[in-house]
Amino acid sequence: MFGRKRGIKEGDYAFSSKQDGDYKNIIFGIVTGVDGSKIGISGLIVNPIGLKNKVSQGKAGPRSEEILKSPTPENCIFAFIYRTEHENFNDVIDLDSGRIIPISEKAYSVLDGWIRESLPELINNVLSLPDGAEKDEAKRTLKRRMETLYDKNLKQNLYSVCRSLKILV
Repeated sequence: MFGRKRGIKEGDYAFSSKQDGDYKNIIFGIVTGVDGSKIGISGLIVNPIGLKNKVSQGKAGPRSEEILKSPTPENCIFAFIYRTEHENFNDVIDLDSGRIIPISEKAYSVLDGWIRESLPELINNVLSLPDGAEKDEAKRTLKRRMETLYDKNLKQNLYSVCRSLKILV
């Protein structure tokens, strides 16, 4: 129908965030149930601890702080460049106090793969080491991991991020 918004339903992929001090942790997963304004989500909750530390140390710009305060499916990948902590998330989010953004299966698989493949740790190793043999080995490890990824979208996304960070030149 024209002008009607399609509501979120069970089985859809969703993105949300949850306040954690001054910043937000990132949630993405599959909608497990809908009851009025309450949406059940099963997935991951990610604490972008590395970016939070960079901001608190004054080593990151205003864009980084914006990502931490208002994460979106598009900008959160930049929070996943640095060290992250994650755990399973199986909870209900009330639309009256939070927001849920529907995402595509492709976006979900990229975000999920990014975390489950430990890519934040691999990228952080490359970025935090001084030039030398250790950094070169960290780059080789990252490149080997990239070559073994099965998900085409995840691989393409990772290559794009690594090129923009000038990791693989």
